[in-house]
Amino acid sequence: MYRTFLAWRYLSARRTNVIGIVGIAVGVGALILILSIMTGFLHETKKSLRGTLADLIIEPIHIPDREGATVPFDPAPLLAAVRADPRVVAACAQLTWYGILGQSGRDAALANVRMADAQSGKLSGVKMVGIDLLDEFATTNFKSALEARPRFGGTKVADVDDPFATPPGYSPSGRVLPSCIVGEQLADAWNLRRGSEIEIVTGMPDPATGNLSVLNRGYVVAGTFRSGENEMDLEKIYFDRAELANFLSSQRQFSQVLVNLKDYERDGRALRDELATKLATAGLVHKRDSGEVRTWEDFRRSLLGAIENERVLMAIMLSLVVVVAAFTIFAILSMMVTEKRRDIGILSALGATPGGVTSLFLWIAFLDALIGALAGAVLGVLGALNIDAIERWISSVLGVQIFNRNVYLFDHIPAVVNPMWVAVIVLGAFVCTLLFAAIPAWRAGRLDPLEALRYE
Repeated sequence: MYRTFLAWRYLSARRTNVIGIVGIAVGVGALILILSIMTGFLHETKKSLRGTLADLIIEPIHIPDREGATVPFDPAPLLAAVRADPRVVAACAQLTWYGILGQSGRDAALANVRMADAQSGKLSGVKMVGIDLLDEFATTNFKSALEARPRFGGTKVADVDDPFATPPGYSPSGRVLPSCIVGEQLADAWNLRRGSEIEIVTGMPDPATGNLSVLNRGYVVAGTFRSGENEMDLEKIYFDRAELANFLSSQRQFSQVLVNLKDYERDGRALRDELATKLATAGLVHKRDSGEVRTWEDFRRSLLGAIENERVLMAIMLSLVVVVAAFTIFAILSMMVTEKRRDIGILSALGATPGGVTSLFLWIAFLDALIGALAGAVLGVLGALNIDAIERWISSVLGVQIFNRNVYLFDHIPAVVNPMWVAVIVLGAFVCTLLFAAIPAWRAGRLDPLEALRYE
């Protein structure tokens, strides 16, 4: 009983203990906050890339082999083979091609300035994606991107279920142009709205002669989409796949097939290997080991690995803050043992055992760790759950944009609080503090009572 009473008295009477408590709280809170943000970055990146790339991506190589055979240019046989597997929920074909975005008419002067600018000229290059609407809705999150509330001044399509319909109020002086859907940030960069007319210029090599033909066609913007991925929203333009194939005048009707699985974590890698063998045997991909069938994680392995490495490095570096705070507890307890030598002698004279004196100072360290770790855990969890709102408030007060949402794949600061990580961090703070405190506590228990009573 005396140990708890004296531990609390020593703790509250000596204000330097606050330094140790604050140090532990800062270390624990910072560690929880940063790990939650890094975990959020990793999860948000996975979520975003999973939505746009689906679970499996099949990209057949349309190059003749030694016998002159090539994979089919029509996606129907490949789609049928993939959909026949019971582990597959849905699959869709996409036709992708790159081109240059431009504007004519009254906007030609603005386009001329923008394309000549060294900084914004890169925005002229766009990735054209031809889709089959219903299959795309069933496989990816494109419908959610169409329904998302615009944040950068975009204009949603008039009808999400028929997004390629001619936009309401569009009445050109000439012929009616086919529709396309542009990324919200691309629309913002080019000042495009629903009903704006654009022109796409690209090149297509002639399979017979090898000569490059220049193609161009005008389109009307039916609306914008917001996927939450800034890179995607800044470069992609969606078309109906038949329309894009007609524009390109190519034999190839698709570039890739996206596959959505019932349970990616369980079946993803196994199905990837099985499909590679099955499709190669059927002549629907070039070779089994050519990398034509990949998971979305195979596509983004370097990016996901970099984020995971950053999370581990941040955890190691911030753990040093907890170690420093624990060393502060060691220093404070060492001074306390020196100052309280006479008290230790009196306790020993009254019957306190060496183990009791040792546990007294360990109990002080335990209270330091308890208060600091719990305070840090509460602050870290609350900070992680509200980090996006906190950043916006600080940015508005200081007038400085701390988190540039145009740089990352997503437009908010993500954070995922893992209860297991919180428990491990709090427990680690306790263990580290008690290990450092054990040395001065052991010294206190080893003091000679007679020497301690003579101490002035």
